[in-house]
Amino acid sequence: MIGASGASRPDFEGTNHSKFAPVPIFAIRRPGTVDQFRSPRDNASIAIVDFGDFRAGPVGKFVTSRKASRYSELNGLADVSAAFELGGFVEYFPVDWFRVRNETRQGLGGHHGIVSDFSADFIVPVFGGFTVSAGPRFTVETAKAVSPYFSIDTVHAMATGLPVFDAKGGAHSAGVGAQLSYRINPKWEVHSYVEYDRLLGDASKSPIVTVRGSANQTTFGVGASYSFDVKVR
Repeated sequence: MIGASGASRPDFEGTNHSKFAPVPIFAIRRPGTVDQFRSPRDNASIAIVDFGDFRAGPVGKFVTSRKASRYSELNGLADVSAAFELGGFVEYFPVDWFRVRNETRQGLGGHHGIVSDFSADFIVPVFGGFTVSAGPRFTVETAKAVSPYFSIDTVHAMATGLPVFDAKGGAHSAGVGAQLSYRINPKWEVHSYVEYDRLLGDASKSPIVTVRGSANQTTFGVGASYSFDVKVR
């Protein structure tokens, strides 16, 4: 499955400004398996293990760089390079209308920490090809994943006027997401969605957030995806 969505999302984590950005959609499943529900929260993944109600495999996410010069609230802080997060996912459908999923990824580049995303979705077909889904979200991150974005050392504190802050890991965010999707035919699907997260722990306590940003992070988006078969000989 390939596709794309356009999303109004925070410029960077912890800001109170939003920007419109494209988001790619990519997933691979084994032939003959059921085309399962997909949340906008899901990152690019390949289902190596697929028993229908249980799937698992590798997953990846790209995190864009954060350039301090682009944002007045980051003036005086260091840039953070782009990061690749690589890891694995597991998801389980105890019943057809409910899914739980976890993605745990290791950062490379801009951060070298571990990020673990948990989500659950209630999936309700309403009429025709329309489906409504919604559920809670929760993220845990290690200190190495949080610190590059939320810590302030002595040098940068002098440059910004913000207090020194050493961000640790732990519970990072909690929220909820909802999606309305419409399956046009077996190959094409369109969707719209909203995701809300509230920063927790040291991310929410960082002066970057408390003085110059916001702990409330909201994303709106619309998108489309196309599914097709690939034969390998």
